[in-house]
Amino acid sequence: MRDAYHEELDSIGDSLVEMARLVGSAIGRATTAMLDADLNLAESVIAADEKVDNLQRDLETKAINLLARQQPVATDLRIVVTSLRMSADLERSGDLAQHVAKVARLRYPESAVPRDLHATILEMGQLAQRLMAKTGEILITKDVDLALQLEQDDDAIDLLHRTLFQHLMDDRWKHGIETAVDVTLLGRYYERFADHAVSVARRVVYLVTGDYADEVDPATAAAASAAASGAEEAPAGDA
Repeated sequence: MRDAYHEELDSIGDSLVEMARLVGSAIGRATTAMLDADLNLAESVIAADEKVDNLQRDLETKAINLLARQQPVATDLRIVVTSLRMSADLERSGDLAQHVAKVARLRYPESAVPRDLHATILEMGQLAQRLMAKTGEILITKDVDLALQLEQDDDAIDLLHRTLFQHLMDDRWKHGIETAVDVTLLGRYYERFADHAVSVARRVVYLVTGDYADEVDPATAAAASAAASGAEEAPAGDA
């Protein structure tokens, strides 16, 4: 009975990792679709979001069933409750990738982004995808140090976001209001996508340490990461 219980807990974690993988891929493909004005790719990103939604619904059902049947306590309760919140962040990330793809579809056969901003948007898309890849790694390894570092990586997205606004406010802007609205929305989508990745990472910190990310000192983070690594290698015991 306890083995089945731990398998259900593990399956919740596996679903989170799969969601992170899917939404990371989605933001990368949506960026390509937008910059290349690739309608087929944009449509595939839009359609694929249903799989992320289904994963979240399945995860919620598993979590609620565990709460009702097993009444987990201590660390196990923290896993279930925190996983519910992380799944919401990941589902929202998928929606944001879908929004990028919808902008690409709306402006087809043209690209929604002016040529002089392609490099900035491409970099934002690549950074967002790398952030989510790191989030997936953190979900697997429970590496508190890496989770805390993710906020520093997010600073690069925020800087690019500000760069977009500088272009929009420049008197030399010549691409019109419609394009300015598109670029404003796209910048916000990428910035929020990265925020959700960071939010998931911060929840892993809480899951491992029992403390919020801004309350964890470096020594505690290192010890928690080492303990989590050891737990990954050791056989699972009863809760």
